[in-house]
Amino acid sequence: MTTALLTHADCLTHETPPGHPEQVARLEHVLHALAGLDLKRVTAPMAAEDDILRVHPAAYLEDLRRVVPREGLRQIDADTWMSPGTLDAAFRAAGAAVRAVDLVLSGEVDNAFCATRPPGHHAETDSSMGFCLFGNAALAAKHALDHHGLKRVAVVDFDVHHGNGTQDLLWAEKRALLVTTQQMPLWPGSGDPEEDGAYGNIMNLPLPPESGGAEMRAAYTEQAFPRLRAFKPELIILSAGFDAHAEDPLAQLHWTTEDFRWLTTELCSLAQELCQGRIVSTLEGGYDLNALAEAAKAHVEELIKAAT
Repeated sequence: MTTALLTHADCLTHETPPGHPEQVARLEHVLHALAGLDLKRVTAPMAAEDDILRVHPAAYLEDLRRVVPREGLRQIDADTWMSPGTLDAAFRAAGAAVRAVDLVLSGEVDNAFCATRPPGHHAETDSSMGFCLFGNAALAAKHALDHHGLKRVAVVDFDVHHGNGTQDLLWAEKRALLVTTQQMPLWPGSGDPEEDGAYGNIMNLPLPPESGGAEMRAAYTEQAFPRLRAFKPELIILSAGFDAHAEDPLAQLHWTTEDFRWLTTELCSLAQELCQGRIVSTLEGGYDLNALAEAAKAHVEELIKAAT
């Protein structure tokens, strides 16, 4: 079997102002790092409107369509911008996540990585936020549950910033378990352990600033992995942010590339144990270009090893 890589050139047409951390070069660096790997390369489709509407209301989608600029850039919230290509890029990012679920659940591939942008885990039910427009991981989870009829799907988010959007979108979804590690305190300010979902289906594991791989490994080994085993997911979706890297300029965690490799290896092993190795991973943050490329490559290399 194999690992799928889903991406599309449209994701390079989402432009942001000079100096903005969520820039075109992020995806360019990731794709360059993955260029020599043995992957099944899949063109990311546009998400169907129904896929978006599983987690976002129609009025929100119409609002986004109304504010897309015909030229130049438009700021739509405190740190999220749109260019003429942004909405197509967002539909490709959401479509990649949905298509990846289809590929994995059909058995065509063992696992998949979506190299797309804009990211998704800060987008709440009816608002963009933190560079994100659509909740890609959450809508992929809902697609697996509603379209494929799975009974239990887990989302694991290891971005350094709390996935407030995924938490919001899955808050009342008792068929989904969200496990998330994040630096705290840090923007967006959510992610306290007491935020545990309508059905106790959310597990927040905050990590203190200046902590490193040892603290991360302990949190996953002692808390996250036992919770995932108890939940017994039929699919694991990863919000793969690489901004906990020590070189990242937007946070103060000190993970190394080998920490990301370790975490991916362990999650793949857990998936083999629980759900036939079925993993869908989608790119979230990571803002030092070289660290992002290196860590993303290590992540995908471990997905490939797990699929062979």
